[in-house]
Amino acid sequence: MDRQRIVVVGGGAGGLELVTRLGRRLGRRGRAEVTLIDRNPTHIWKPLLHEVATGALDSGLDEISYQGHARDNGYRFQRGTLEALDREGRQLRLAPVIDEHGDEVLPARSIDYDLLVLSLGSVSNDFGTPGVAEHCHFLDSPAQAEAFRRDMLNTFLRYSDAERRSHPRLTVGIVGAGATGVELAAELYDASRMLHSYGFTDMDSGQLEVHLIEAAPDVLPALPERIRTAVRKELERLGVQVHTGTRVVCVDREGIMTADERRIDTDLNVWAAGIKAPDVLAKLGLTLDRNQRIRVEPNLQSVDDPHIFAFGDCASCPQPDGNPVPPRAQAAHQQAQRLYRNLRARLDGGELKPFRYRDRGSLISLAHFEAIGSLMRGASARSLFVEGQLAKFFYASLYRMHQRAIHGTAKTALILLADGLNRFIRPRMKLH
Repeated sequence: MDRQRIVVVGGGAGGLELVTRLGRRLGRRGRAEVTLIDRNPTHIWKPLLHEVATGALDSGLDEISYQGHARDNGYRFQRGTLEALDREGRQLRLAPVIDEHGDEVLPARSIDYDLLVLSLGSVSNDFGTPGVAEHCHFLDSPAQAEAFRRDMLNTFLRYSDAERRSHPRLTVGIVGAGATGVELAAELYDASRMLHSYGFTDMDSGQLEVHLIEAAPDVLPALPERIRTAVRKELERLGVQVHTGTRVVCVDREGIMTADERRIDTDLNVWAAGIKAPDVLAKLGLTLDRNQRIRVEPNLQSVDDPHIFAFGDCASCPQPDGNPVPPRAQAAHQQAQRLYRNLRARLDGGELKPFRYRDRGSLISLAHFEAIGSLMRGASARSLFVEGQLAKFFYASLYRMHQRAIHGTAKTALILLADGLNRFIRPRMKLH
């Protein structure tokens, strides 16, 4: 019997963990031909993009080459962007890869599959707000995070010359007080202090003004009140100006306008106010929910096609209470584990089992200043509030768990050792 061709589109946290397991257990043993497709050549864990944006994390050191990882883990990598799907012919179409000069690097291609997994994640949703696309940074990809970091460094340099300042203080507007917006706000104050300590700028954190704007009544609206209250108190202690119950109606080059006709003049803007499924999903001929996510059965199989699976932020997977699985990194991690087992069962002619989401809690890191969150305890789903060093330890362990899933225990231990050494031999932030 010919080897089954399993194609995974999207190398985010869940997609890379899934294809790594498939490659090690099936690809290496000749049981399947496993292929990963992603538009980027490298992987960065998305929950850390706010650290890439401020230079706290050096993407050049922490990114993973898909091509190299594929060779070491028994799967193949194809760079490209999904643009069409032929379900009858079991074939997907990739758009040409274009470089920064507009030249074609790779032509449009077609990829055949027997089983297709869609793990395309999500992108920022600007809700059609005028000026957002032109005047705001987004943090959906390493390239966007790097673009913000370069703009941030240039703005700090410009403000070192008092005659070139646009405002009394360097002002950043962040729209959206979810995890990304909250963590970025704290990281900016940390970055300001480090830039001053390295002599990059004469400005200290007292000359930085960050506005965090949220339409909901409070920051982190999806999290428990105790976490929201503690996080908001810490943000305000740092100097962040928090505007809750405030809707943005437009953004221009000089600032942000709110629905109550208030104008906030800014030097830099970041949009982190919501997410949506990628637009390409509407072109694939699959049933979508009202948020444009692919409808799947509880076993993560498409409701339209038994040869197509979807998981993560781009999928709408029902749970016993009738609600879909929330778009969270821990959900994608858990789904990758279940989908790996279901794909193996599919190849063996076994039963595909439903996915059941288990909320493991929520953790928020406010740079080196503080970490706050809750951990879920056992089947009772009772939460344990944590903060300080214990919360920082658990927050850091989330990334190490991801590294262990894609590198294995031994290599992750070596990475941990190397990270410790880098803290002594390299600057604490990327300065170039």
